[in-house]
Amino acid sequence: MTDTSPQLQVGTEDHAAAVFAGFLGWTLDAFDFFIVTLCVAPIAATFHVTTAKVLFINGITLFMRPLGAFIFGLVADRYGRRRPMMVNLVFYSSMSVLSGLSHTFGIFVTCRILFGIGMGGEWGVGASLAMEKVPPRLRGMLSGLLQEGYATGSLLASGAYFLIYPRFGHWQPLFWLGGLPALLAVFIRFRVKESAVWQKARKDSWANLGNALASHWPLFISLFVLMLMMNLASHGTQDIFPTYLQTVKGFSPKKLAVVVAVSNVGAIVGGVVVGLLSDHIGRRKAMAGSLLLAMAMVPMWAYAPNLAVLLLGAFLIQFMVQGAWGVIPAHISELSPDSVRGFLPGFSYQCGVAIAGFISYFEDALKKHMPLNRAMAITALVVFPLTALIVSIGKESRGIVFGQKKED
Repeated sequence: MTDTSPQLQVGTEDHAAAVFAGFLGWTLDAFDFFIVTLCVAPIAATFHVTTAKVLFINGITLFMRPLGAFIFGLVADRYGRRRPMMVNLVFYSSMSVLSGLSHTFGIFVTCRILFGIGMGGEWGVGASLAMEKVPPRLRGMLSGLLQEGYATGSLLASGAYFLIYPRFGHWQPLFWLGGLPALLAVFIRFRVKESAVWQKARKDSWANLGNALASHWPLFISLFVLMLMMNLASHGTQDIFPTYLQTVKGFSPKKLAVVVAVSNVGAIVGGVVVGLLSDHIGRRKAMAGSLLLAMAMVPMWAYAPNLAVLLLGAFLIQFMVQGAWGVIPAHISELSPDSVRGFLPGFSYQCGVAIAGFISYFEDALKKHMPLNRAMAITALVVFPLTALIVSIGKESRGIVFGQKKED
């Protein structure tokens, strides 16, 4: 039910710094992940393994994200949002640098597993901190900006790949840039205050927090299903696309980087536009409509006859898919009670991605029976309408004021 009260939730005075921190943390998190998707073939060649193994390890990285969301989410609900976020940034940036220093495939796999834990912890803590501070009337738009840190990370990854990989001929230096998130912890330390919503709703013991979490298990199930489908839509159209451009279309590193960059510009614009739209027409309508429109973009994306059509298709399909995703931080934060908002949105998100993250491995396996672009198209045309249906039948709490409702 929508709350149209003109009141602001408690603790919105530093919301710009909180959104910036959450955005940049998610950006640098995604930067590392997408470096792997861009470098699947070179990484496989370096370690003398198949591209399928590297794609599978990418799935394992995503599979570890629920553990990170579980650990950091619980700590965030018990002890506050800021400190867990700072620790998380230093942890996952260290794993990124170590990935680039790996000299065996086993060490690389270990670093990717540990990075997955850090990646899983960042989103829930960062999103809860930011969404608890932004004014309700701006929540959809700022949600889109926050979420599209993911697309911005992919855009930066494609830019780094464009500039660095051809110059050095190695993928390792790209991961060394992953040490930058550690600097963001300093910004949070001095510029972002603790969430006043958390301070008001915090539980005074682990037992009380556990009871609060247990009482909301039906909500967790519904959020998990939603996030499973949303991640299938996202990873099904993003993760294997660079591999398709490399191995099937034969694109050079620079040409590949340009196409991926254009798709991510579409994602960023879509996230903000659809997020803003959701403030006016509702979260579910904005998300479902965007996903259904994405179906019309599949032919241009998967069967483009030339580069111009491919660029347009890549831009539009990510505008729609990531447009729907831009609503997610606001939508699932609004559905989650104050006392468990650090844990519930992030954990349900990461449990969904733990399963959906293997979709690129599934699409790669389908190429034994059909062309890869057909496998990509079929996946998208099945996932998009199913996701729109799940979104439509779910609940919505657009514009709810955090920190004012007594719960649990």
